[in-house]
Amino acid sequence: MRPRIICHMTSSVDGRQLVDRWTGPAEGIDPVALDSHYDDIYTRLDTAGWIVGRKTMAYYGKERAPDDGAPATRRENHLCDRKGRSLAIGVDLRGRLTYETDEVGGDHIVAVLGPGVSEAYLSELREIGVSYVFAEQRDTGILHALEAIGEGFQVERLCLQGGGTINGAFLKVGLIDEISLLVYPGIDGLSGIPSIFEYKGASGEEPAAGRALRHVLTETLDGGTVWLRYLVEAAPAA
Repeated sequence: MRPRIICHMTSSVDGRQLVDRWTGPAEGIDPVALDSHYDDIYTRLDTAGWIVGRKTMAYYGKERAPDDGAPATRRENHLCDRKGRSLAIGVDLRGRLTYETDEVGGDHIVAVLGPGVSEAYLSELREIGVSYVFAEQRDTGILHALEAIGEGFQVERLCLQGGGTINGAFLKVGLIDEISLLVYPGIDGLSGIPSIFEYKGASGEEPAAGRALRHVLTETLDGGTVWLRYLVEAAPAA
């Protein structure tokens, strides 16, 4: 069984993601307290770790040129002892990231890789102690990778904290079970700024088709941030 996936995000009132563009807090509102809500709620969600895409994971590793070595002929998942740590899962299908240690902020790194990575790159990850799993197929690969992580590490819930692109990819293939959204009391206002879900598809595609949201919680936090929680369910038959 794959872990339950909770997409946990913060956005401005207009759903935008670039924090530095948001209007600041009103007079008398502590910006530090506002900024603390995301991590506080993450702790309350009680998941076994978090998932991000390559661009976000690059903040913790180093990005390099595309792997030009011959693709590994044996692509077997490699799961290390996480030693009781939470998981820091980075979806890096092309193997673009390198790491100095096997952890980020005390969380054990797990790389989700595509089929084209080289044996030299896999050897590098093993030497550092980074775990990795493979997402072999475009449509079902992430599902199989999550199943391997869930079964191998015995985890039941993970938190998707990606940018809009990876969130959109998970949404498209039906891998989001719940949405935890913090609405920050600020506005961006500019057209075209990335939002919570940014599926890269054709103009006629509907990545959320067949889903419906069931509201389960609204909580107003200090400073005016609003926490919304929804279950993602199959849409009722027409």
